[in-house]
Amino acid sequence: MAKVERIDQRVAQYLKNAGYEKWSRVHATVNRGRMMTSNIAKCINGCLVEARELPVIDFLEQTRMLFGSWNCKNREITSYTKHTLGRKFEDILVSNTIKCSRMKVVASSDYLYSVYELGIRYIVCLERKTCTCGRFQLDEIPCPHAIAVLKSKNITDLHPYCSDYYKPEALTNTYELPMVPMPDKKDWTAPKEILEEFVLPPIYKRMPGRPKKGRKKFASEKITSSTNSCGRCGHEGHNRKTCNFIPK
Repeated sequence: MAKVERIDQRVAQYLKNAGYEKWSRVHATVNRGRMMTSNIAKCINGCLVEARELPVIDFLEQTRMLFGSWNCKNREITSYTKHTLGRKFEDILVSNTIKCSRMKVVASSDYLYSVYELGIRYIVCLERKTCTCGRFQLDEIPCPHAIAVLKSKNITDLHPYCSDYYKPEALTNTYELPMVPMPDKKDWTAPKEILEEFVLPPIYKRMPGRPKKGRKKFASEKITSSTNSCGRCGHEGHNRKTCNFIPK
């Protein structure tokens, strides 16, 4: 927050008024994920550009086919997974292991330890899987202080201290249920009250110009622009005819 205040006081005040529990993982009332983005929604919208022009029933069928193929493909990939943890989380363990090389560990009991790093004391509880730095209980992966304690106890297998959500079994269970195909339209059994109901299309006013299919980019997204370069000298801003570059 001190860094935010040095950049912009208005942003710091806004974050304080909104409440730390709404945007900070440490103060959240639940254990939030490491990262929350809308990338999956953008990916789905990009794959359904042509399907969005279809009627509602045909659009839903195209969406079901897309999700069904993804689910089947991902389930097949998870069957080949042999790592105890995902690649990303294995890299985090390796990085935390490197950081714990110069830490001092002092035991208080069989599961409670004090870890000293650069003159700062951290308390690690292996029974509750917590550390006063906050990373152990938030990420549910052993932090550098917890790894230092485990190394002092000659424990080399760190995977039991990681969350089960990072293991292949959890990934396999994600795609366990298949997307059941819909029967043909002539085989549908709809109630009589549904068949008698007549649904009108929504009131839509066509805007002038060609409809846009691409999504609107946010101002924070980087917009790349291509600049022509000279074929003689390679510099940008001019072409071969207006080039004034004189080689030595």
